Amino acid sequence: MSDIQRAGTTPRYSDFTIHNGVVYCVEVPPDENAGIAEQTAAMLASLETLLTQAGSGKDRLLLATLYLTDMADYDAMNAVWDAWLPAGTAPSRACVQVVRLAKPGWKVEIAVQAAV
Repeated sequence: MSDIQRAGTTPRYSDFTIHNGVVYCVEVPPDENAGIAEQTAAMLASLETLLTQAGSGKDRLLLATLYLTDMADYDAMNAVWDAWLPAGTAPSRACVQVVRLAKPGWKVEIAVQAAV
């Protein structure tokens, strides 16, 4: 059994967690007042940094789950996602509409799992 590694751990969450060669990350928007494209871009940039720190990368994503508060934002979010993701490396992915996220201005939240 392998150990669990955590980074950036607070009483509530860790920036990322690694177990059995898989890194787990979740990102939320840093700016509640930004539009969907800006929120998505900021979160993907942060995810890329976290994945690199964990010894992984966006080209090693296994699974992504995206939570949107409004499916009308789906195309704009996907435009940013598609530009960010290297060709031929798309993970399995789910996109789910939720009634709301933890903060009123958050339009999207992203959870990923990637190979280390």
